[in-house]
Amino acid sequence: MRLGRIPKAVGVAAAAVLALSACASGNGGSTPTNAAGKTGGKATVAEVNAFSSFNPFTAEGNVDVNGNVGYITHSGFYYVDALLKVVHNDKFGKYEKIADNPLTVRYTVNEGVKWSDGEAIDAGDLLLSWAVNSGHYDDAGASTGTTYFTPAADTSGLNTTEFPEVGADGRSITLKYARPYAEWEIAFDVDMPAHVVAAKAGLADEKALIELLKSTPRGDSRAPRPVNNALKKVADFWNTGFDTKTLPNDPSLYLSSGPYIVRNIGQDASMTLVKNKDYNWGPEAKLDEITIRYVGSASAQVQALKNHEADIIAPQPSADTLEQLKALESGGVTTETYGKLAYDHLDLNYTGPFADKNVREAFMLTVPRQDIVEKIVKKLDPGAKPLDSQLFLPAEAKYADAAKANGSAKYQGADIEGAKKLLAGATPEVRIMYDKDNPNRVDAFSLIRESAAKAGFRIVDGGVGQADWGSALGGGSYDAAIFGWINAGVGVTGVPQVFKSTGGSNYNRFSDPEADRLMDELIVTTDKAKQDDLIAQVDKRVWDTAYGLPLFQAVGLAAFSGRITGVKSSPGERGIWWNVWDWQVK
Repeated sequence: MRLGRIPKAVGVAAAAVLALSACASGNGGSTPTNAAGKTGGKATVAEVNAFSSFNPFTAEGNVDVNGNVGYITHSGFYYVDALLKVVHNDKFGKYEKIADNPLTVRYTVNEGVKWSDGEAIDAGDLLLSWAVNSGHYDDAGASTGTTYFTPAADTSGLNTTEFPEVGADGRSITLKYARPYAEWEIAFDVDMPAHVVAAKAGLADEKALIELLKSTPRGDSRAPRPVNNALKKVADFWNTGFDTKTLPNDPSLYLSSGPYIVRNIGQDASMTLVKNKDYNWGPEAKLDEITIRYVGSASAQVQALKNHEADIIAPQPSADTLEQLKALESGGVTTETYGKLAYDHLDLNYTGPFADKNVREAFMLTVPRQDIVEKIVKKLDPGAKPLDSQLFLPAEAKYADAAKANGSAKYQGADIEGAKKLLAGATPEVRIMYDKDNPNRVDAFSLIRESAAKAGFRIVDGGVGQADWGSALGGGSYDAAIFGWINAGVGVTGVPQVFKSTGGSNYNRFSDPEADRLMDELIVTTDKAKQDDLIAQVDKRVWDTAYGLPLFQAVGLAAFSGRITGVKSSPGERGIWWNVWDWQVK
């Protein structure tokens, strides 16, 4: 299995926060199954969003369901367990730090590890992943130049590496960093098959791709070069070539390197995966088949569980949903509630009506955060309060100090008169995007619209369906968005991924030179206390520019039927899916 390296944007499910905890190295191990089960059998899981891409690593494909499918169909050097520890997958390969000065790390894939078409996972796959996630070839400046690959991940760490040294075995590469990098242990893994990308981009084979990458010089935004058309074709295919809502006729577009492989897809309805019988380079999966049904409504998920049409669900949490699930426990259903590393938020674009900071501040002053908490999460979590940090959660030691210093006190409750003063008679039109299939987001939108109208804002309903969420986010069709983040729960690279000027998931185009400088320092800082201080400073810069508002920390909710054992929810990015190999039919 592999670690999801990047926070996921979610339109429907409870969203998760940027990971701030230090990376825990070593072999943390997976949590053992606590009830007897058998090998074989089938299970059905209800997912809230509809699948849209076999490449969950792009900025557009970076939504929760794509990431979950990617997780169970890809393998790699490590994964994250329910205790948020990084677990090395030595069956897949080995990575080790071989020097501190300069920081040098070698990655080697074990012999026999392969894609589901029989092609070996090798140095070409490692090189492609490095090229994508390092931004090595980009030379885009203010008005000229080219950005080739569009990963959702932050590229600033790997960008300091030289072109990798390829091992004589053809299965290894060595990365040499120009400076220390705090996240080196979770900085890199394999993503998409290089031989497929090469072929689809018109290259002769994977070797031709390797030669192209070797011969193309590093990009320099101070001296942009003409577009390298061959590399552009490679990048364009990586960026969009795996996007689909149906099963492609070409099997190479949905290859697996993990325990499961996709067998069929019902567009915007369901997906069926079967066990990858060749897979033996990671934890062994017990189930023969998993069907994913896309069910956005929490009540419909509960009904599916009750009717034995789903075995495992993780619906949008609410007091009503929890009560419905508790009523099923006498029939053998197990329900779990847990603290998620998660938050919902309202982001404002820095264009259109919100190009003016006064308008952004005025809009933020109208948001009834306390009412939103009371309506959506208070009954589920009586201690819930509006979240007062973009980057820390209340359980973290730094939260109180950060919240006290970041300026969030100005936005504790709706201040309609204050908003009117900032608008000075203006009546801006604001289009708000949210997932209209998510009752919690519908409620948040309705409360914001009602309050903002009192100050003179003209609110346009920009709700989109769950099937279109991934492509709509960052598409420029709205002025504000209500959504959330879900993260693996380790490391600090989620901060620059979202908040740095060049961040792959910086959807509202926030840009602050001082914040960029702080984040550059953050990724080379290994001391946890110093990391927290830097993150707190970034948090304040974000608030100072009227970025938008965090709304509340999400609560995790999962339930599974009595015929299934081995399910254990993680507070991190993968939720119920993190230990899919432990799922069994009793």
